[in-house]
Amino acid sequence: MSQHERLQVIQGALRNNNCVPMSWLMQKLERSRATITRDIEYLRSRDGLTIDWDHTRRGYVMVDQPIANPAGAMFFTGAELYALLTMQHLLKDLQPGFLDSQMKPLQDRVEKLLGKASHTADEIRGRVRIIHLGKRSLPALHFERVAKALLDRKRLSINYFNRARNDHAVRELSPQRLVHYRENWYLDAWCHLRNDIRSFSLDAIQSVNTLNKEAKLVAESRLNAHVSAGYGIFSGRARYTAKLVFSAERARWVGSENWHPRQRGEHRPDGKYVLSIPVSDHRELLMDILKHGEHVEVLGPPELRTKVKEALEAGLNKYL
Repeated sequence: MSQHERLQVIQGALRNNNCVPMSWLMQKLERSRATITRDIEYLRSRDGLTIDWDHTRRGYVMVDQPIANPAGAMFFTGAELYALLTMQHLLKDLQPGFLDSQMKPLQDRVEKLLGKASHTADEIRGRVRIIHLGKRSLPALHFERVAKALLDRKRLSINYFNRARNDHAVRELSPQRLVHYRENWYLDAWCHLRNDIRSFSLDAIQSVNTLNKEAKLVAESRLNAHVSAGYGIFSGRARYTAKLVFSAERARWVGSENWHPRQRGEHRPDGKYVLSIPVSDHRELLMDILKHGEHVEVLGPPELRTKVKEALEAGLNKYL
């Protein structure tokens, strides 16, 4: 047990008991009287705790226990602190620069609590990596304004670039939810132009301004029904169910993947895997099908099978 873990056990025992005998601490922590005495002194000097020795009961008592002690309020084991610091590092790497100022006090506090633990903060940061593929860049200011309006329940006015149509449009939105999906950020919002729920890619926002208007609140059940109905990020009511069969080789991977909350999967005796998923828009699913090449076949519906066939033929024609 590391020193940090011993300190957490001692603090917890002192806060939950009127008196903590030295004999109990020695047995619980499997350390000598001298080691525990040093730990108590460390708590007194580090956290400013008033810990006295009760000669009658032969144990330690905490005097004038504070209601809220910034240091003592966090009862984390060493493993929990490592996990917390790792998650902080992952969050910072998820979108560099966005939360630096807000996360730094937490990071500093966690690193201080780690103290002389066996794994340093620098070691954790050096051994945990996130490799980004396909992430599109976006201004930090746009993310911050969208996030603030979302939490403040304010409307936004955005200038949005529609890549599919190659045009720009000004939209007034009531933000509902931020989504990080496939390396990129999206905003689920009520679009006051379309009078419906829409998803907007944050990197396609050219400008964003917060309006002094209360945002329209969409019921979570309705929001979930709209944005989670079909496969992928494209929202809307599911139009059909796609049925795909993967080769026995590719089934070793796909059989463990979650493509949609309402998917149905079946492993065949020959090793192949059949996946059925609801679809509202074929565009994203088409890209995912094509990346599996000869290892997947669309069994239905016919319109999706035709679109995949046309895409494969168009690609093949470039090499003829």
